[in-house]
Amino acid sequence: MEHARAAVLPQQPRGNDKVKNEAQRRNRRVLGDIGNNLEAGRIVEGKPPVQISRPITRSFHAQLLAKAQQAQAEKNHVNPVLPVVEDKKRGPAKKAAVVAVPKKAIEKPKSETVVVISSDERVKDKPVNQCKPVDGPSRKEVKTLTSILTARSKAMAGGVNIKPKEKIVDFDSADVNDELAVVEYIDDLYQFYKLTEDDSRVNDYMESQPDINPKMRSILIDWLVEVHRKFELMPETFYLTVNIIDRYLSKKIVSRRELQLVGISSMVIASKYEEIWAPQVNDFVCLSDYAYTGDQILLMEKAILGKLEWYLTVPTPYVFLSRYIKASVSPGEEVKNMVFFLAELGIMHYPTTIRYSPSLIAAAAVYAARCTLNKAPFWTETLKHHTGFSEEQLRDCAKLLVGFHLKAAESNLQAVYRKFSKPEHGAVALFTPAKSFQSSSSS
Repeated sequence: MEHARAAVLPQQPRGNDKVKNEAQRRNRRVLGDIGNNLEAGRIVEGKPPVQISRPITRSFHAQLLAKAQQAQAEKNHVNPVLPVVEDKKRGPAKKAAVVAVPKKAIEKPKSETVVVISSDERVKDKPVNQCKPVDGPSRKEVKTLTSILTARSKAMAGGVNIKPKEKIVDFDSADVNDELAVVEYIDDLYQFYKLTEDDSRVNDYMESQPDINPKMRSILIDWLVEVHRKFELMPETFYLTVNIIDRYLSKKIVSRRELQLVGISSMVIASKYEEIWAPQVNDFVCLSDYAYTGDQILLMEKAILGKLEWYLTVPTPYVFLSRYIKASVSPGEEVKNMVFFLAELGIMHYPTTIRYSPSLIAAAAVYAARCTLNKAPFWTETLKHHTGFSEEQLRDCAKLLVGFHLKAAESNLQAVYRKFSKPEHGAVALFTPAKSFQSSSSS
């Protein structure tokens, strides 16, 4: 039984365990003395130091010495001398030379004054906390809004005339409630017309026509002006007729005998496209003095449509004329009649149609009409914006139109002149042509 009890007894600690237990007891004793030693390190000036009951280590001794030196330094107004503490791990530290610095040397730097110069006047000295002295201005001179306005006022007072830019008139605002005016996308439409007008233009085709010439074409157009007036057709019909004739003649060689037939069939096509009540084919047979039969007119109509591939929706000069006249802003009937008179004179002559685009012919007709009627300014910012042409770009074509007006009374082709000499068209053909273009046109 005794042997069994000895077997269950716990194992007694050996030498190492005795050392550990002894260290723990010492730590407890040291920790218990901490509360009693909190006030031990205080040194009050003028009183004896408090007795220290805790053991003084090297680090604790250094702290007490540093506090005592700091209190003495504050009393003598000098910096404390910091002791050199030996680091057990790194060994004895090197002693650094400590110089006692007077208290005035470590005072904070006084605030320096910086003078900031504005664009108008000098600002009073303002204290700014700076560590370094400032020798000059802290920033570059910046122009303020006041100085800019003052400079402008002085410039205007000194005689500088600043001309205000002319405003672009919104003449479409009056047609906002008109569904037919399509104000929402009217500008997009005319941008598209300007881009596609070259597709329906023709080059110089008279060199490929052995039997006809530009004069014969002018005679045909002059006769069609009379036919158009007798049938009281729309202006769009006349401009489309001329476009169809030129495009067909540029693709097909035509004899002199068939030239009038081409003109009649072209007007039949344009009437069917533009008019609500188009004239009958027999009416054209009568006007041609029965030179052609109805079947011939219909056969030529079919041939023309085949050559043009039924492409009839084209921007003619009239498409641009209606827009550019409106851009003149309240032009009046007199201006409208003068514009159409000059435009019809222009497309009747072959060189104008070949040399200039439909939009430029229309813009030049408006410009020449305003010059003829002395409507100042001759070319406004609104017209320039909507036409896309400057006054210089229109001058050559306008000279040509004014030259046709100057010679219209003596010309053998009188249809356009007679039409616009009547009161229903304002008798604008009887007006004196624009004097600013007469010298260059006559030469």
